Amino acid sequence: MRAAAVDDVVETVLSPDVPRAPVFIVTIYGDVVEPRGGTLWMGDLVSCCAVQGISESLVRTAVSRLVAGGKLLGERIGRKSYYRLTDEAQSEFRAAARILYAPPPPASGWLMALRTPDPLPEGWVSTGQGGAMAPNRDDIPKVGGPVLAAEPVSDPGGLRTYAAERWDLAAVAARYRAFLTRFEALGSLLSRDAGGCGMSGEQALALRLQLVHHYRLAALKDPRLPRAAWPEDWPAEDARRLFVTCYLALTGAADDFVGRMFHDEKGLLPPETEATVLRLNRLRREATV
Repeated sequence: MRAAAVDDVVETVLSPDVPRAPVFIVTIYGDVVEPRGGTLWMGDLVSCCAVQGISESLVRTAVSRLVAGGKLLGERIGRKSYYRLTDEAQSEFRAAARILYAPPPPASGWLMALRTPDPLPEGWVSTGQGGAMAPNRDDIPKVGGPVLAAEPVSDPGGLRTYAAERWDLAAVAARYRAFLTRFEALGSLLSRDAGGCGMSGEQALALRLQLVHHYRLAALKDPRLPRAAWPEDWPAEDARRLFVTCYLALTGAADDFVGRMFHDEKGLLPPETEATVLRLNRLRREATV
């Protein structure tokens, strides 16, 4: 019965659609490869993508595009090709990883800029007449000119309406809800057996990559506004709890599989590194709050 339940959940997560190869390869590098040095043998990348239904030809085409786009660098050793992240890509991946695995504290109020550049930096939206606003967070880009810190003093309903008019919160909410729908059965299964329910390491890694891939699609688009501006029934916190629960439960088997099956130019990748341990410790602390 347990094996049948696991198979049903795996099918629910993996079967609905085949992910786009370039985006999914970014997920693989961000979740598995970057914290283990940033380099992976092409054969392992092809095998990992095959479990998701992505063909070898699509993988090779996507890798070529990522190389052309300055995200990957290739090296041939004998008959094998290895691809590593460029320095620029590593910086981008680490910024994304902070949101996924160690999210910063919620925004504390707002920033109001009186004069702003065109185009506006990411995170800022126009308020008209040359002004702009953004959530007051450490990672919000600075703009030139006077910037004021602000707090709402009345009409929280009006603030929610105003925020929804300036950020596409409906689209972000839809992504979070799609994530919840896709992974709620997995979360229920894993909450009953945090040991992974007897699934194979390959299954655990495939599920974890899908988990990261779909959560990433929502979380990296979330403007992370102050709580007072959230729409009613904002699903971000439920999605976050599900992500953390599933990620922690899948990781033991998934990382063991990585350590047995994935290679860089020096040999097998380690099942864990200082970076992966730090990532897991942060998620465990978050899970206990």
